[in-house]
Amino acid sequence: GKELGSGADPGPESNDDSDGDEVQPNDDMSQRPVCLVVGAGPGIGTAVASRFAREGYATAVARRDGQTLKDIVRKIRNDEGGISIADDVPIVPYQCDAREEEEVVNLFHNVVQTLGHIDVCVFNIGSNISYPLVETSAQKFRKCWEMGCYSGFLVGREAARHMLRRKSGGTIIFTGATASVRGAGNFSAFAVTKMGLRALAQSMARELGPNNIHVAHVVIDGVVDTPWIRKNFADALNRLPPDGICKPDQIAEAYWQISRQHRSAWSHEIDLRPYTERF
Repeated sequence: GKELGSGADPGPESNDDSDGDEVQPNDDMSQRPVCLVVGAGPGIGTAVASRFAREGYATAVARRDGQTLKDIVRKIRNDEGGISIADDVPIVPYQCDAREEEEVVNLFHNVVQTLGHIDVCVFNIGSNISYPLVETSAQKFRKCWEMGCYSGFLVGREAARHMLRRKSGGTIIFTGATASVRGAGNFSAFAVTKMGLRALAQSMARELGPNNIHVAHVVIDGVVDTPWIRKNFADALNRLPPDGICKPDQIAEAYWQISRQHRSAWSHEIDLRPYTERF
């Protein structure tokens, strides 16, 4: 079913707010637009970061696990999408547990200090869990909500604070899932989390739009082609028709196009699914 994948990349496990790969600010960086991707995993997050980096954006990728971050930066530099990225385009990893307010505040401070003002912020942390309601512990429910909704509030708030202070607008994009609009059996915690994130995005869009800040929510209504999905559901994937699964690079293209919309015709919510997906 569609709840195989959350439509976002899971966050990993450390509490440091930087993995040590510091970039010193310079004049070239200050002239570049900046994209921050929070929840930069090997699927959508990596593809989105790569798409913006190819356009010359100084790109910050954040998640909890430092080693995974280094692998992601290496992947983007070397082979993501088969399209080279200019050597002078910064792609900088930042280790951050987005459930911790202080770490999120520090993340935005550090990105601005090293790369410059943030033009685009993408919240892409996934927290997909599946348990029957009576087997869902309070701890599991709380952790799911903290990772997928509360951290979205922290990231969205800090992005808004930064963009409002700057007074030159910006774009904030949240990654949603099928559960954002429909609760399925055995997915109560995930549905509450994703619907809460969608409500946050709606409130932010209405509040921040008049300040030239474009807030968008993208419903990923299908399974995303990630290494984890391919490893754990290989037989099911082999039965799919060509292009019967969401491709991260095509999702990233939609995020890029959202960021380029003229403010006279903004989208707030779009849904993406393969042509074979029932809905």
